[in-house]
Amino acid sequence: MSKAAASPARVLSSRTVYRGPVFQVTTDQVLEPGGLRVRRDVVRHSGSIVVLAVDDQASEPRILLERQYRHAAQQFLWELPAGRIDEGESELEGAKRELLEETGYTAADWKRLFKYYASPGFIDETMAIYMAIGLKPGKAQPEEDERITKRLVPVNTALSWIRKGLIRDGKTIAGVLWFKTVENVKRKRKW
Repeated sequence: MSKAAASPARVLSSRTVYRGPVFQVTTDQVLEPGGLRVRRDVVRHSGSIVVLAVDDQASEPRILLERQYRHAAQQFLWELPAGRIDEGESELEGAKRELLEETGYTAADWKRLFKYYASPGFIDETMAIYMAIGLKPGKAQPEEDERITKRLVPVNTALSWIRKGLIRDGKTIAGVLWFKTVENVKRKRKW
């Protein structure tokens, strides 16, 4: 790799062109590695958390999924519970809040699994996936615009839904596949 390709880009100018309640958009003039000057429009987002809530008390673990309408996709989607990290909130605090708000569940044990960029070509949003086990049901506290149906789904059923295209949400696919591969190896179980 050349030295120019390894060096970071340099932002020559940045202007906020949209500011909304969830994200903002900047138009940046950038000198990229290798000397190319380009315009980049970037969606700026505070980051999100995703909760892989697992009921591991049955012979086959079940994953908590929720179904809700997503306007951008113009359809109902099955997803892992997730949401934006509020200002001043840690990832873990956000994960616990979202699980309770959207599903009513709390969990005894939490573990950060991994963090990734949602779509780094135009958005700086990161998503941190936390696994929650030791689930305890309770009363959901959804936001006013949230209409959520929840279901505990056996892990192999969730995998089947992915193969059939019934689960099309990226964070959910990543979480379910991670669980099936990594946890299956760790626990040396064949679910």
